Amino acid sequence: MFDIERNGAEYRKLSYKDVNCVGCGICSDVCPTSSLRLGPLVPIARGLIEMDLISVNADTCVFCGLCSAACPFNALSLTIDGEDIKELDAYPVWQTESSVDDEECIYCGRCYSVCPQDSIIFERNLPDPVSLIRGEIEIDDEKCIYCGFCADLCPAEAIILKNNPTSSVDLVNNSIEVDLSRCVQCGVCKRICPETAIRQICSTCMLREEIPAPEITGDTFIVNETCVSCSWCSEICPADAITITKPFEGTLEVVENEEEEKICKGESCHACQDVCPCNAITIVDNKAVTNLDFCNLCGACVTACPQDLRVVSRTSVKLNNIKSESWKEILDTALIGK
Repeated sequence: MFDIERNGAEYRKLSYKDVNCVGCGICSDVCPTSSLRLGPLVPIARGLIEMDLISVNADTCVFCGLCSAACPFNALSLTIDGEDIKELDAYPVWQTESSVDDEECIYCGRCYSVCPQDSIIFERNLPDPVSLIRGEIEIDDEKCIYCGFCADLCPAEAIILKNNPTSSVDLVNNSIEVDLSRCVQCGVCKRICPETAIRQICSTCMLREEIPAPEITGDTFIVNETCVSCSWCSEICPADAITITKPFEGTLEVVENEEEEKICKGESCHACQDVCPCNAITIVDNKAVTNLDFCNLCGACVTACPQDLRVVSRTSVKLNNIKSESWKEILDTALIGK
């Protein structure tokens, strides 16, 4: 993480957040003064080196903002007199989206469990089970022999037994009770009791019209600052409640040349898999395979591949409002493909 500043007619500040950076190298590709440098991507991703993915030469940076505008993942931010250029009409804007439709979300939590960047905040509020169950249960202390069958078999662990193994009639050290906050009125305890000491009546079914329908509430929120638009969440959502617009459209290919011994090393290398921010790469039959459904075409794997086998071709870039012809030329060259 770094911040560099320049005072003058305008106060400009360039900030870098390593936590948002995916190592795509787009910023260094567009920098007109070569002031940004991509670090050793694979060792950093593997935890062998502790350093930022991007470093800057503050002496040569001209604070133009190209890097900030070109970064699809909000890792770089240029502010002018305290205002981020992404909010200014004169600068390009990424037309990407990561959102959850609150009305459609069923709070299943599947998106939360698969997000590779932990960019989803998820909270689910379930009703009190006691409010959904009706019934009665009693244990006759005079009949109970404290055998423990009911406690051992209770699927809800609602029966609490304190037993003196040397005396079943020890009224001080033998006790049994039912925790009604856990009891599901299944009747297993009644059926297993050898002394018919348990009386249990479940009326949930009979009273189902009177019991209020269970209401599940919560909140599912995508943190756009760290989202990498991989679309795992939208693909897995059973309610189609999530919208993800990726920054790029296109393809990613692995081009091998056996004559030059340029072939994927699979398990013995897996550099591409280690750096992929989307968990989109798996090793199949000792070859790295990319699932384009979850790939954001950032190109980090292209940079990481020691064999230079991977090629990304971007046919569409969701970066609009490019008003400068020189910027357009630079951005087109850097963003269309590696």
